[in-house]
Amino acid sequence: MATTYSNEPAGVVMVWQRLATRLVHRSPWFEVRADDVVRPDGGHGTYTHVVAPGSVTVLALQEDDQVVLTRQWIYTHRGTQWRLPGGAVDDADADPEAAARRELAEETGLRAERWERLGQIHGADSLSNHVDHIFLATGLTQGEQDLGPGEADLRVRTLPFCRALDLVRQGMLPHAGSSHALLVMALRRTVQK
Repeated sequence: MATTYSNEPAGVVMVWQRLATRLVHRSPWFEVRADDVVRPDGGHGTYTHVVAPGSVTVLALQEDDQVVLTRQWIYTHRGTQWRLPGGAVDDADADPEAAARRELAEETGLRAERWERLGQIHGADSLSNHVDHIFLATGLTQGEQDLGPGEADLRVRTLPFCRALDLVRQGMLPHAGSSHALLVMALRRTVQK
């Protein structure tokens, strides 16, 4: 017996309609827009949201099953946090994988021989269109870091995979892309057993 979730006929999806949009604020990193909309219930309103470029998160896994982590002050959360290497997809990047390669090299000095897409995550989809692209990087070789001005406090550490997963369990790795990457890999390992 099929479960019915609404009175709508099968296949009909009521969508939001944008009538107009206006720029409220622009910075080098994002825009804030206010859209005049018609909601699915037919009512009119304003939907204010952030338009942001995508980002990348890289689960760099060494041959000895050590996870490469960074620790840095995160201004918006007013504290130091563990996270996997990553950052914004820049206009100069050909695609998210190119951004992942660049960010891993800049933050850690590492280059990876093998890259695999693990998925993507929407961290604040009611507020922003932001998408974080998640990658696995293996076959690592060490090079030189190339930190930006806002990254002078960034430190690189490694932890065994199981210890990095413990950070997720204990709520000590709150970055959504980082936790997602580790959980995807943990699930993959469980299924493979």
